[in-house]
Amino acid sequence: MTADKPRLGYVGLGLMGGPMARRLLAAGYPLTVWNRDPAKAEALGDAGAAVAVSAAAAARASDIVFTCLTDTAAVEAVVFGPDGIASGARRGGVLVDFSSMRPDAAAGFAARLRAETGMGWIDAPVSGGVPGASNGTLAVMAGGDPTDFERVAPVVAHLAGRFTLMGPNGAGQTTKLINQMIVGCGFAIVAEACQLAEDAGIDPARIPQALAGGRADSPVLQQYLPRMAARDREVQARIAIMIKDLTTVMDEARRLGSALPMTGLATELHKLLAKRGLADADNAETIRLYTNE
Repeated sequence: MTADKPRLGYVGLGLMGGPMARRLLAAGYPLTVWNRDPAKAEALGDAGAAVAVSAAAAARASDIVFTCLTDTAAVEAVVFGPDGIASGARRGGVLVDFSSMRPDAAAGFAARLRAETGMGWIDAPVSGGVPGASNGTLAVMAGGDPTDFERVAPVVAHLAGRFTLMGPNGAGQTTKLINQMIVGCGFAIVAEACQLAEDAGIDPARIPQALAGGRADSPVLQQYLPRMAARDREVQARIAIMIKDLTTVMDEARRLGSALPMTGLATELHKLLAKRGLADADNAETIRLYTNE
C-alpha cells in the first residue's frame, strides 16, 4: 500500500465494471486492470490504467482487487483458474467481488481464498445499473469480515452512495437476492401499468410525475416507466442477468422452504421474454410482454 492510497486492481470491465474502474482511476488511485476481452482493458489503459497480462498479474500489483463478473462460474474461473487472482494474491490483501451469485458459493470461495492465500474476500453485489456505476451512486450490499470491510470502505465510497455490511460472507449476496426480488417484480408491474395507461388513453410518461412521493413511488417507476413508454431500447442491464438472479432466488427459496409466489411469476415472465429472443435486451423491454411489437 502506498503512503496515501492503496494500489487497486480491477478485473471484469463490462457494462458495470468499466465505468466503476474509470471512477477509481479518476479518483487518483494507482489502478491495474485485466479483462478476458483485451479490448476493454486497452480502453482503460488509454485512460491511464496499467494493463496486466493476466488476472494473477493484476492481483500481484494490487493491495485491493475488485471483480465484476457475470456469474458464479465466471468468478470461480477468474479467481481460482489458471493465472487467476489466487495465483497472484497478496497475503493481507482483500478481494471485493461486485458480481452476483449464490450466497453459499460466495461464502465457499471466501473461505477457500483465505485458506489458500491469506487474502480476504468481501462479497459486494451492487444495485443501480449503469447510471449508478457511472455516477458513483450504487447501493452495495456487503458480506465479510468487518476489518476487511473497514479497509475497503473508503475506496468503495467513490463508487457507492451506500455501502452496508450485512453480515459474514454470503450475506451481501442474500441481500442482493432480496433486492432482485423487489426489482424483478417491479419491472413486471410497471410494464403492466404502462400498458393500462396506454389502453386508457393516458400518457404513461406522466405517471411517474403524478405518483412521485406517494406510496407507489420508486426508482423502478421513475426510471423505467418513461423508458417503457418511449420504447427506449438502450441496454443498461440485460434481461438474462435478471433471469439468472431470479432463478437463484427461487433456488434459495426451495433450500430455505420460503414461499415466493410473486417472485416465481416474475421469474417466468422474464423467461418468456428470453424465449422471444430478448435475453440480451434491456429490462425496459418487459413492456413487450403486453404489445405486438
